[in-house]
Amino acid sequence: MDKVYIFDTTLRDGEQVPGCQLNTEEKIILAKELEKLGVDILEAGFPISSPADFDSVQRISKAVREPVICALSRSVEKDIKAAGEALAYAQRGRIHTGIGVSDFHIQYKFQTTHDKILEQGIRAVKYARTFVDDVEFFCEDAGRANLPFLAKVVEAVIKAGATVVNIPDTTGYCLPQDYGAKIKFLFENVSNIHKATVSVHCHNDLGLATANSLAGLQNGARQVECTMNGIGERAGNTSMEEVVMTIKTHKELGLKTDIRSELFCPTSQAVSDMMNMPVQPNKAIVGANAFAHSSGIHQDGVIKHRENYEIIDPKDVGASGSSIVLTARSGRAALRYNLAKLGYRLSGEELETAYVQFLDVADTLKKIQPEHLEDIMASLKIERVFESVEA
Repeated sequence: MDKVYIFDTTLRDGEQVPGCQLNTEEKIILAKELEKLGVDILEAGFPISSPADFDSVQRISKAVREPVICALSRSVEKDIKAAGEALAYAQRGRIHTGIGVSDFHIQYKFQTTHDKILEQGIRAVKYARTFVDDVEFFCEDAGRANLPFLAKVVEAVIKAGATVVNIPDTTGYCLPQDYGAKIKFLFENVSNIHKATVSVHCHNDLGLATANSLAGLQNGARQVECTMNGIGERAGNTSMEEVVMTIKTHKELGLKTDIRSELFCPTSQAVSDMMNMPVQPNKAIVGANAFAHSSGIHQDGVIKHRENYEIIDPKDVGASGSSIVLTARSGRAALRYNLAKLGYRLSGEELETAYVQFLDVADTLKKIQPEHLEDIMASLKIERVFESVEA
């Protein structure tokens, strides 16, 4: 199984979400949680952006020892110097520098030429190598870049000393087959590609970040840049939990990670609480409804055999378990199941009577709680036969 390196950017790209800014103490708390989770690389911040961010990177470098600590910079000397100085205490430090390589960025953002972009990238990598041995180069907006020029940049920065090359779909533009083909093109057309790790960094503007990241991995990339809960600029970044659990679920991919997936739910909650950013209930893996079933057909299937409707065991991601939620769409099997949890064992006739009354209540209320079931049992004069398993 090939290892995929998990590059977490929750504290850098994730923190760029409006209203989610963290102070240094909060960043250190989350950095330690991400360390426990098992991330390989932790992007701690953008040191040149503010004195507080510089301090955060420096203090995280002291507080967290297991992952590589990464600091972002533009491909300008003052940025790189600040990143290098902030990483002075890191056990293993990485400078993440780079520049836009698409025609959009070259013409409209930098108003320069392809040759000057190439020269600036080479200079940035060489200068970064004077601070650390591990330099990652990002080819911003690679998703819309001219392929031959992208290959030229990648080959040049690896020759200059880059140990990782990051191929971002910065705007979330690519389709999975196109992004995968882009990674494949680099492996087939960059002569020194084997001297560096190829990384994927995908945004979710079209809802394709996870799919694009997996397409990149299937075509040779071995580092994926992601965030907890998929937070990040605009529509967000690749969701770490989605990529990791896809790899874990689909053994045929031949990939593995060192992530302790049973910590996903508590880590997700910690990030959500500290950033004051609720996780949508239907979010894959960590959402409140990820293992909840309310349709009668689904409930019956799950009660008989969990894998009828769940491809992931809730305990594998730290969830409390499958949830059979009673609504007007629920069937008799779900009602019997929930009543049994409360200590009631009904005959077939009693269940039919209770079900009719249950539907009357469920049509009024959006969700039936245990106390509503207790009321139904009391009205039917049905007594509890054993202690509630919820007690």
